[in-house]
Amino acid sequence: MQEKILVVEDEPAILTGIVDLLMGEGFIVNPARDGKEALSLYELEKPDLILLDIMIPEKSGYDVCKEIRKKDQNVPILMLTAKGQEVDKVVGLEIGADDYIVKPFSVKELLARIKAALRRSQIKPVRKRDNSPVKFGDIYIDPKTLKGRKKKKEFDVIPREIDLLRLFLKHDKEILERFTILNEIWGYQYEGTTRTLDQHIVKLRQKIEDNPSKPKYINTVHGVGYRFCSNPKA
Repeated sequence: MQEKILVVEDEPAILTGIVDLLMGEGFIVNPARDGKEALSLYELEKPDLILLDIMIPEKSGYDVCKEIRKKDQNVPILMLTAKGQEVDKVVGLEIGADDYIVKPFSVKELLARIKAALRRSQIKPVRKRDNSPVKFGDIYIDPKTLKGRKKKKEFDVIPREIDLLRLFLKHDKEILERFTILNEIWGYQYEGTTRTLDQHIVKLRQKIEDNPSKPKYINTVHGVGYRFCSNPKA
């Protein structure tokens, strides 16, 4: 069965080149030139993988990624980012992208990343999302609305942050290694950098900790990973 790839890119020359390359490799390719068209094609075609540029008209790649992740936690999303845009890479991973590819990229690298992501998605178990509230200490999070509350302060969360907290609660007070966490949350042998996880932890601490620089819930175990404590006073 031929795999479908949705390619979202507003530069005509780049889009044509990627489409021709992937079709030559035997993929079914659906091209989109802006964010609205990308979301329409996603609903219509249900692709096996999405190659998504960040800087596109109508809706940005960030917005497209967030919209898709509200409905589908499993389709691989590979984001295209310009060289040196480190913030773009981090934000993309935070909102649910599986990987990023820096432009300009080689044909060999692009194909390798796409094929690796497709292989991983085939062995990655489809998750049935748990919509029960996440509660500990002074934190309450509703997965249905992706809203959290700390005392009277409200904050937004993303599905991966909820997954992280559920994993930590399951292993309350235990030390979890970085790669163990990545493999559990991403659902496969993660081939990227542990910095992805560290960035997620930084953002999560900003939401749930009284003082993110002196965390009481999520503590770093240097050289190993993290230890979570749902009741620091106990």
